[in-house]
Amino acid sequence: MQVLSGKMRDFPSCFGENGVQVADSSSSSTSRAAQNLVTCVYQCRLRGRSCLITVTWSKNLMGQGLGIGIDDSSNQCLCKVDIKPWLFSKRRGSKSLEAYSCKIDIYWDLSSAKFGPGPEPLEGFYVAVVVDRQMVLLLGDLRKEAFKKTNVTPVTSNAAFISKREHIFGKKVFSTKAQFFDNGQIHDLVIECDTISVNDPCLVIRVDSKPLMQVKRLRWKFRGNHIILVDGLAVEVLWDVHNWLFGTSLGNAVFMFKTCLSPEKLWASQPLSDPNLLPWSFSQRFSDSKSQSHGFALILYAWKNE
Repeated sequence: MQVLSGKMRDFPSCFGENGVQVADSSSSSTSRAAQNLVTCVYQCRLRGRSCLITVTWSKNLMGQGLGIGIDDSSNQCLCKVDIKPWLFSKRRGSKSLEAYSCKIDIYWDLSSAKFGPGPEPLEGFYVAVVVDRQMVLLLGDLRKEAFKKTNVTPVTSNAAFISKREHIFGKKVFSTKAQFFDNGQIHDLVIECDTISVNDPCLVIRVDSKPLMQVKRLRWKFRGNHIILVDGLAVEVLWDVHNWLFGTSLGNAVFMFKTCLSPEKLWASQPLSDPNLLPWSFSQRFSDSKSQSHGFALILYAWKNE
């Protein structure tokens, strides 16, 4: 298995010129309560130009919050809307802005939204971004209500879901839901790692209860990368658990799950050689990440509960 040098921020760009940076948040003084947020990034086009729409869901003692930002291909912010957490305020509304000499309308209705333990709604909501009366991004299951409210032609948007960043918490087991491509199956993703009660920590990653990756001698391999197969799709896993093992203060581990080359090319280019890895997966380092398609990346900040 190959070990990455440098910090998580030095991971290769996932998406070429429109890459989403992996931040090393372990040094942040922000409290855990303030870090209960999920950030989703979508790629779209505004008047022929490539843009990124960032949707951030947050949760704190004041309730749920929502933020929407639109950046161009050079990461320059075109517009941003922050909807403060609500307990007593209206959970539906709209806002109009201008960018690239075009009108941008943002609509949301979370008045009937149902939430799980995290800040992201599960159902009963919609969030819509309309540019020059065309639906650019539509989230949620209330699609009919969204098209009726926005009064635009009910045509599916061509926005691509390219990145999700999430904070997860646990003692030895960290779990979340993962969907690795548009309209794909939603999987149960579990990271298991006991770094306190054992002398030789081991990292195990399971998808739908099936162990797809195991890293032994973790103190020597606290940073690295590995390939697993999910739904026949090759997914590169990158991890940095240095703070779990050697941190002097409360810190987080960082994991990235990134769709990459086809499994056929991976099997042809890299034989299984590491006896510490389970037999249905293997490791490979990419020399040119920009040659791949944009794909999707799930970035998890894993915090150990006291």
